[in-house]
Amino acid sequence: MFYEQKNNHSDITIREFLIGKQGVKAAIIFTNCLADLVTIDQHILRALMSLREQDVPISESYLINQVLSVSYISLSDDMDVILPKILIGSTALIIDGLSNAILIKTANSHSRSIEEPISEALVRGPRTGFNETLSDNTALLRKHGENASLSLISMQVGARAKKGLIIAYIKDLADPALVEEVQRRVSKISIDNLPESGYVEQLIEDNFLSPFPQVQSTERPDRVIGALMEGRVAILLDGTPFALIVPVTFSMLLQSPEDYYERWLAGTLLRMLRFFAALIALLTPALYISFIAFHPGLIPTKLAISIIGARVGVPFSSLIEALIMEVAIEILREAGLRLPKPIGPAMGIVGGLIIGEAAVQAGIVSPILVIVVSVTAISSFAIPQYSAGITLRMLRFAAMFCSAAFGMYGVVLFFLLLLSHIVKLKSFGIPYASPAVPYSLSDWKDFFVRMPIFMMKKRPEMLQNTDSKRQKK
Repeated sequence: MFYEQKNNHSDITIREFLIGKQGVKAAIIFTNCLADLVTIDQHILRALMSLREQDVPISESYLINQVLSVSYISLSDDMDVILPKILIGSTALIIDGLSNAILIKTANSHSRSIEEPISEALVRGPRTGFNETLSDNTALLRKHGENASLSLISMQVGARAKKGLIIAYIKDLADPALVEEVQRRVSKISIDNLPESGYVEQLIEDNFLSPFPQVQSTERPDRVIGALMEGRVAILLDGTPFALIVPVTFSMLLQSPEDYYERWLAGTLLRMLRFFAALIALLTPALYISFIAFHPGLIPTKLAISIIGARVGVPFSSLIEALIMEVAIEILREAGLRLPKPIGPAMGIVGGLIIGEAAVQAGIVSPILVIVVSVTAISSFAIPQYSAGITLRMLRFAAMFCSAAFGMYGVVLFFLLLLSHIVKLKSFGIPYASPAVPYSLSDWKDFFVRMPIFMMKKRPEMLQNTDSKRQKK
């Protein structure tokens, strides 16, 4: 039967040999490059072939308990179970006269080393990030500190390409209803393949039409541990360094682990700076359009004269002018990400300078718009979450069109609609605008302002933890 499988799986190796004095026929089946040959040679083949001179009855229990010195062993007589195990690195031992195959875990453990997260760099904090191996990532969570309450629920996802998935939570902190809801949504995933945790995120989120991410992705184990200690739930998928955290609130997207590593004044200042930067990244081009096209009287006279003078000769309306520069910046940013690391950042800076200067000299855009677009782009870089930055970039264009249509009234209307959407949005039953709406005074200690750690004695009330106190005294 296994020889027939070699027609479809040419990388399978079948090694036949004899066991014991009676010369019982046996064979091991494994996949090249996936199974660890050192384990196979030293702990399986050598152990079994050393029985050649012994006259002992060959049984499954004898081999498992006295011969095979390998940690993970199971039995199965189902080809639908045996073959997938072989194809992910296990070795199957079949022996003439025994009804079950002995499945031995020999998967090669080559994985990327633990490195600093690329997308979430910190000045102060741990330099460790997740990698693509699920066992390494769960080990990083375990290594954070002795905690018998850290629960890891293992699941299989993917209909055709099965992958391991771990749901992590602190069992005496997380709301049991939240854990059940996460398990329910993950168990309902029915798709051929899940190449990245982004698939899981899109399949379990509450509102697929919302531009805001309702699941937080992170490469940082310390961010995951911090979320678990608040009573949240994390999801780790094999094959990706990005873990998911649920539920999420809007304020989490503008928070960084560094807020807690620095003293509270510095952490608060940085956090408020990010909220301000988010507003600039979202509304500055829209405000420029509304002031230029509808409300020049709101600009100080000297500045208005300067802007009008700079726009002399520009053939486009303020909206077209802003769209040209914003689209150019977005293309440069995207190109910088796709290029090799040594030349990507340089190309982005050089490209921006050259295009901006050339556009001004050609009379396509005004110098003041180049300043507006530059400030907007720099502000968007201050957003610690990449997905949140993309959201603001998308909404910026919507704000620009509203501004071009209705002026300042359009900007205000857009902002109010955005706020009403955020207030209605939920992430796993938790209001996205918490703790602002619904109002929770206790949770404001870690919202716009990060209060001193000794004052944050309770976990977030919105999460309905089973143990609300994180500091006993």
